[in-house]
Amino acid sequence: MPEKIDPTLISEVRKYGHFDVDACYACGSCAAVCALSKDSALFPRKSMRHVQVGLREPLLASLDPWLCYYCGDCSKTCPRQTEPGESMMTLRRFLTAQYDWTGLSARMYQSPAWELGALAAVGAFMALLIALFHGPMVMDRVELNTFAPVMTVHFFDWAMAAVLSFFLLSNVARMIWNTMFRGGSAAPLQSYIEEAWSLAWNGATQIRFRECGKNTARWAKHFLLVTGYGLMFVMIVLFLPWFQTDAIHPIWHPQRWLGYYATAVLAVFTAEILWSRMKKEEQIHRYSDLSDWLFPILLLLTTLTGIAVHIFRYAGWPLATYYAYAVHLIVCVPMLVIEVPFGKWAHLTYRPLAAYFQAVRENAARRREQAPAGPQGAEAQPA
Repeated sequence: MPEKIDPTLISEVRKYGHFDVDACYACGSCAAVCALSKDSALFPRKSMRHVQVGLREPLLASLDPWLCYYCGDCSKTCPRQTEPGESMMTLRRFLTAQYDWTGLSARMYQSPAWELGALAAVGAFMALLIALFHGPMVMDRVELNTFAPVMTVHFFDWAMAAVLSFFLLSNVARMIWNTMFRGGSAAPLQSYIEEAWSLAWNGATQIRFRECGKNTARWAKHFLLVTGYGLMFVMIVLFLPWFQTDAIHPIWHPQRWLGYYATAVLAVFTAEILWSRMKKEEQIHRYSDLSDWLFPILLLLTTLTGIAVHIFRYAGWPLATYYAYAVHLIVCVPMLVIEVPFGKWAHLTYRPLAAYFQAVRENAARRREQAPAGPQGAEAQPA
């Protein structure tokens, strides 16, 4: 069945960032130089070609943009300077918007006012909740759990996690439909089972990132950043009564050194990301969308306000502790509510899923190749 051509596709994709294919003459040098490109995932050339000729459905079914980690080698070696690496980044934004059934991702990526407005609206709502429902402010000593009862905050965390999970998982379902089932291309169940290990492995290590280009330090920094974020997420969502306490623990207590590790890697590596974007020395940082700035800025502000709460609490400054805690929530909650399911943070889910689905596709292809051929030359039986 011939593919339907959509002449509006290229103009739509360009709303999400830099995408220059006018000078591209499909020489294939970008795919040839990419350490991760192979016959079963020939990128960035294949995805760029889909856009160039208006093949919307093959583009929606493609996993290639998520398999690219933007080492920048393709952009450095492109003889026409079409920046294929940045084009793949643009396609990741486009695909995030296509998976999102609410339409909020598309609005935020295409309009800075929408993204900043959504963050401000959630932040203002959070400030109103704190103003209306905070507990008594004890002023002769620090009682954070009196100002913000830990179980109330804990139940709020669970409710927020449930809402975020609903939006993110429903968007994931759309990704699965577009990439693995649309057009009758479903893989056998056995392939999903045999490759399930790769989902956990890639989600935990992002090991393909290490194979991307020669700069393995970039993978190490990303890995440490993810461990800090993941550790803090687990301590807050699952163990908040243990983590948020008015007790002053000794320095060797796990509550302190686990928190210090997570805080240190979050602060150091988000600051390093921002500094690198400002300098624009690396290929990956030559172009920056608003979402590329907000992602590390919000995480750094969340970390710094958390550090302020810790310092003020240990110093015994009640009012400063309560206000710092309020600001911490006003920054953190919008970051999670808006950026995790609808913004750049969604790649934490889409990328390991894409690596898993690619492994499933390759497994299914091997099964088809190894399947015995059907009988040939058999005479037709009389009716």
